[in-house]
Amino acid sequence: MAERSTAAVDVADNSGDEPLTAKADKATADGSAEAQETAEQSAQDARGERPSTGAAGAAPELHSGHKLARRYRLEECVTRLDGFSSWRAVDEKLRRAVGVHLLPADHPRARSVLAAARSAALLGDPRFVQVLDAVEENDLVYVVHEWLPDAVELTALLAAGPMAAHDAYQLVSQVSQAMAAAHREGLAHLRLTPGAVLRTSTGQYRIRGLAVNAALRGIRADRPQRTDTEAIGALLYAALTQRWPYETDSYGLSGLPKGVGLIAPDQVRAGVHRGLSELAMRALVNDGATASRQDPPCTTPDELAAAVAEMPRIKPPEPTFTAPPEYQRTTYQQGTYGRTQQGHGAPTMHPVVAPPPPLQSRTGKVLKWTVAGLLIAALGLGSWQVADRLLGPDNETDTSPTQTTTGEDDKAVKPVKPLTIDSAAEFTPGGSGISPGLAPNTIDGKTDTAWITAQYQNFANFGNRPDRKDGSGIVVDLGSVRSVSAFDIDMYRSGQKAEVLAAGKNASNPTSLADFSQRLSKLETVGGTLKSTLDKPVRTRYVLIHITELPTDGRNDRFRGGISEIRISG
Repeated sequence: MAERSTAAVDVADNSGDEPLTAKADKATADGSAEAQETAEQSAQDARGERPSTGAAGAAPELHSGHKLARRYRLEECVTRLDGFSSWRAVDEKLRRAVGVHLLPADHPRARSVLAAARSAALLGDPRFVQVLDAVEENDLVYVVHEWLPDAVELTALLAAGPMAAHDAYQLVSQVSQAMAAAHREGLAHLRLTPGAVLRTSTGQYRIRGLAVNAALRGIRADRPQRTDTEAIGALLYAALTQRWPYETDSYGLSGLPKGVGLIAPDQVRAGVHRGLSELAMRALVNDGATASRQDPPCTTPDELAAAVAEMPRIKPPEPTFTAPPEYQRTTYQQGTYGRTQQGHGAPTMHPVVAPPPPLQSRTGKVLKWTVAGLLIAALGLGSWQVADRLLGPDNETDTSPTQTTTGEDDKAVKPVKPLTIDSAAEFTPGGSGISPGLAPNTIDGKTDTAWITAQYQNFANFGNRPDRKDGSGIVVDLGSVRSVSAFDIDMYRSGQKAEVLAAGKNASNPTSLADFSQRLSKLETVGGTLKSTLDKPVRTRYVLIHITELPTDGRNDRFRGGISEIRISG
């Protein structure tokens, strides 16, 4: 799909300049806002971005308590800049917090902002902060988006210090995959700053301001994919070093020394992961000087996501356990129980009567020998029964030389072993793909990566679209005809209606549902895993994990599914 680099398409949904938790008086101070814009403009110039020209209209003069569409009540202004303002508001109909961008309808960028917001709303990817509404009303244009009260901006995370290697790996992995999906739909961000990336309480990174932030500021780029890729590289650089990879100080981070140029993160701070350092250099524009291995630069989010996938997975640090406090003896255990106070408070100790030794009498000795005899008798009886069973008539061996044994019971059972999967492709019987670039994630040996469908509305059967009447899924190619005895599949989430089918052994490049004539499992709603061992091996080269219905995705009228990992045994 051709890239669309205009601000009307490359939209975002984020205030961007200040954290959404900033105070209103700080956000409305013209001096600090202008200084921040100057610093960010220098960074944009270094990355080749250019704001569009045109006089900006005055920001709407609104106040806390003002209500839009008799529904959205403005609570706190968090940004007022360049003719628009951003607010924290309350959706009184659904009783939840939302964010709102406001600008006059005659603002030179009002049309671009509306188009950008509506394009971003159609993406429906949960890795992005969702646009909920985009309206022109009463000489105002306003964009309503999600508000995540439990999320923390990357700006705040970096203020506490550099990130651990595992956290930085998760950041670049999740952000690059999300932006690759957005660019496949023709959407760019162009203002992917630390303030635009949020980390939720579950560790998931979410991006706000897709295309809307750039439209609000009139930012365009000749190469939007390269611009967003470099921005991801800058985020990774900052996560590893707590420094901004340019000479200007930005987003609360110190820039690099003037005149030195761009140096690798592992040369800025000791202990930086070498692979992540090289990855950051490949993503940044640095006049051809990439990493020490001289790998080619990454110029698109897809290339960056592929480079991350090729890296060895960085495991989280081992949890540390604090030693439990020293055990404190109670007064009862210390021997004060039973003491009485006499005289002037001097304690007296009652004599403790020693218990009699157990079973030392004549009766006790007799009882012990009786128990021992019973145990010996029980062991003897059990041994006799085992020997009788083993040597019974059914188990006696006939030594006659004329006796032979045949049949399936005497055949050695072959152990089931994993089969090598040559490739994985998206099943697209309708001709149009969903997320074909994510299909290799199902056979990469990593359960934290997956092939994920788009989000569909109102209907669990892929939105009830004609090109999705046969559903979708993943087709794995074993490379040659093999005997398939078992499968073990990790689903992206539970609640999907799925089945496993196999093509005939003579099939070549099957594309339709009719090509998969052998059923390996019945069609049913499955949980987090789908696995089974077949009664009889099936000869095939192509195996289809077929999904016909998707589970809900956050709301009862939204649906999404996918597959995390596929393992075939034979």
